[in-house]
Amino acid sequence: MKKNIKDIELSGKAVVLRCDFNVPLDENNVITDDTRISSALPTIRYLIEHKAKVILLSHLGRPKGGFDSRYSLQPVANRLSELLQQPIRFAASERVVDDSVRRTAAELAPGQVMLLENVRFRQEETDNDPAFAAELAALGDIYVNDAFGTAHRAHASTEGIARLLPAVSGFLLGKEIAALGQALEKPEHPLLAILGGSKVSDKISVIENLLKKVDILLIGGAMAYTFIKAQGGQIGDSKVEADRLEEALKLLNLARQNQTPLYLPVDVKAAQAFANDAPAAVYAADAIPTGWMGLDIGPQTIELFKEKITQARTVIWNGPLGVFEMPNFAAGTLAIAQALAESEAKTVIGGGDSAAAVTQFGLADKIWHISTGGGASLEFLEGKTLPGIAALEDK
Repeated sequence: MKKNIKDIELSGKAVVLRCDFNVPLDENNVITDDTRISSALPTIRYLIEHKAKVILLSHLGRPKGGFDSRYSLQPVANRLSELLQQPIRFAASERVVDDSVRRTAAELAPGQVMLLENVRFRQEETDNDPAFAAELAALGDIYVNDAFGTAHRAHASTEGIARLLPAVSGFLLGKEIAALGQALEKPEHPLLAILGGSKVSDKISVIENLLKKVDILLIGGAMAYTFIKAQGGQIGDSKVEADRLEEALKLLNLARQNQTPLYLPVDVKAAQAFANDAPAAVYAADAIPTGWMGLDIGPQTIELFKEKITQARTVIWNGPLGVFEMPNFAAGTLAIAQALAESEAKTVIGGGDSAAAVTQFGLADKIWHISTGGGASLEFLEGKTLPGIAALEDK
């Protein structure tokens, strides 16, 4: 159990708070989805209310280790000011930390908030450079990590700084640890996992770990075709990882050894091209003709997966079951999202595309927990230690 902001004295302290403000921007640098900003508000407001001086850190996008105006956090500062209904001091330094930034931090009064520029404008951030971590740490008295989305990265602002200051979690990070931890380690059984997405290679370790814990495993999305082909099925022109067929067979054998029921699609909706308006038809999942590619699970699979969901008391879902961005191939992902929304089970969605799908379908408020970190939640499901969490103080 890690300490959180309720476990420490905050009044008058300068608190360096790592958030995940990696929000999507349009071509005019307008934020198109501020979920990650609003998710950080409970922690920020708590710090303000408890008279802390708040110094915010975040990354945005993947700049090449130097200043790039396309990745400036200025739009975030503007939106955050609106949401908090108070001014945010934006430290617009291309170096992230310089003398001007240090002066602004030193002049903060209790309850005031400042935001530094994108930490990835410094190559030292992703290098976890000790000197850059020290520059960040020198701005505050306490470090708080509330950025679950980057907790799997050992960077200067997530892991390096935590070794230099008293380091605790914010509310969002604490909620992620508690929800994912409960679903994996202390679930109400039966525990069902649903895995989708495009690549088996991304989820081999996840499947290995989940097969030790779950009661039922459902696999859909493009990754399913590698399993089907490995068993001799005909998958037409469907996406496949030909170099992972042997590993797919090993996972199927592991499921049998563990006596864990593992279900693959029995039918799919296939198309003659990767396009929403392409001619489409339903085929048995192991009998897709040449020239056709599977882009969604079929109606029989939808009913099979829904039936398994009704048996579960805890459900973990990571990865869409089809190309949900195309309306004609979104039915499988939508049906599963609706089944989870109607389920009485504790439902946990592991970030990324599956979280985007649930939000797109307007079902987010009916899910018990939606993770804010795709890569981080995936590594959590693998059973890995996340550096940004491990570096925080234990209770």
